[in-house]
Amino acid sequence: MTMIQRSLVAGFFYFLTVFACAFVLGTIRVLWILPATGPLIAVLLELPLVLLLSWWVSGVLIRRCAVSAAAPPRLVMGGLAFTLLMVAELALTIFAFGGTPATFLAGLATTEGLVGLAGQIVFGLMPLIRVQPFAR
Repeated sequence: MTMIQRSLVAGFFYFLTVFACAFVLGTIRVLWILPATGPLIAVLLELPLVLLLSWWVSGVLIRRCAVSAAAPPRLVMGGLAFTLLMVAELALTIFAFGGTPATFLAGLATTEGLVGLAGQIVFGLMPLIRVQPFAR
């Protein structure tokens, strides 16, 4: 497998793993935490858990898929994961909640949406932030 293929495989499984776990956390946030705290506090409580999970999962996949410590392969891994995340979020907005691309973008423009987007950007950069090279 080439370096780019390893990065793409790692990026796909990075997205899939973190998205699945964040989907569960997001359900808990929306059903139980948000009504008690409001949207901003709910996002602020969920975000550190998702970023900690992102740190761990990206490290596991960097090692397992032997993603180079160089910046380009790490950016490919995180860039693919971030792109898939944005597509999945948009698809959920449209197909699960009956929204539109405009409502998706409007949600990002709120304070809690911007905090969430900042967390999603950090998620995408996490493989690059992880300076630990893979075990050879």
